[in-house]
Amino acid sequence: MDKNMVMGLYNDYVMQNYTRSDLVIKKARGSWVWSMDNEMYLDFFPGWAVSGLGHCHKRVVKAVSRQVKQLIHVSNNYYSEAQGRLAEKIIMNSFNGRVFFCNSGAEANEAAYKLARAFGQGRYEVITMQKSFHGRTLACTAATGQEKCQKGFSPLPRGFKSVPFNDKEALEKAVTDNTAAVMLELIQGEGGIHVADPDYVRFVRELCFKHNLLMMVDEVQTGMGRTGQLFCYRHYGIEPDVMTLSKSLGNGVPIGAMVVQKKISGILGPGMHASTFGGNPLACAASLAVFEAIEKEKLLQNTHNMGEYLRQKLGELKVAHPVIKEVRGMGLMLGVEMSTNAPRACECCFNNKLLINCTQGNTLRIMPSLTVTKGEIDQATEILDQSLERC
Repeated sequence: MDKNMVMGLYNDYVMQNYTRSDLVIKKARGSWVWSMDNEMYLDFFPGWAVSGLGHCHKRVVKAVSRQVKQLIHVSNNYYSEAQGRLAEKIIMNSFNGRVFFCNSGAEANEAAYKLARAFGQGRYEVITMQKSFHGRTLACTAATGQEKCQKGFSPLPRGFKSVPFNDKEALEKAVTDNTAAVMLELIQGEGGIHVADPDYVRFVRELCFKHNLLMMVDEVQTGMGRTGQLFCYRHYGIEPDVMTLSKSLGNGVPIGAMVVQKKISGILGPGMHASTFGGNPLACAASLAVFEAIEKEKLLQNTHNMGEYLRQKLGELKVAHPVIKEVRGMGLMLGVEMSTNAPRACECCFNNKLLINCTQGNTLRIMPSLTVTKGEIDQATEILDQSLERC
């Protein structure tokens, strides 16, 4: 089957709800993907930031191959070793809590909203941030602080309001007798790589303590080492009440998780929430391998080192190209805001065999794998340099 035949199948039989580039990927390894035309692309936004260890990491491949021969799925009415071990691994690396497993970030956030309402005992509102992104289900769409994501889906579930990011006064004014929780991304990914101010995060923590609200952090994109810490909240010296995870948690195998402080973990009792495929042995085996790789291959240190190096190289491009307004982010989660032509620059990079993302119309989102090398960063920034010259 050739490229045109594959694209023809999509055109005829697959829903047209994605904008797809003219690329059919046949295999991938590390920071590289190969097309059906045998062209190599350097992937600096692997799997929409899902393949945090890079494509087909050997530890994940080995773990999944071993698990698929033994046990793929088991009902959550029974026990399985992999789920228990993964829950322990997450808790030992985060805070004293318990874990609910599901299949995606949106599902993890849905679980968090239900937990917030059960916790609120009549209080039902969740305050989120403008430019946030929390998923594509109806409740997650309502929680997302972007009107463009909500257009066409009214009436949305009630009980969500968004306030400006990093604005203490706006957040405090938004709290009412109906408020049950505050949810925020510590770095807004789809929102344009905007980083939460440390004093703002501490303010949110204290505000939630003061009003008996749940502080919920959406770490679907920032979690699993992306920022140089295993979880981004660690940069801020606080502990949330709830943390949601997905994306790199399984390095390509679908898995999501809601992590809840133990003292409130009993709020969702038997029959109140569930996920048929959540925490299945295959996904948990993949996730355990992700933890193993991060620990044994010292990938947090590599993320810190390569993040600094990438930021330095992007800073050099900012000097050379006045069209770049700002470089921001943390670790290997960086954004390049441009005054103009960001979509064109992203397209030029694609044509020059570099895969990145453009978000909010003006920001290039650059999130290579935690295993990225200096040589790969040099290649990527050289392509970006050439692309900016042609914009």
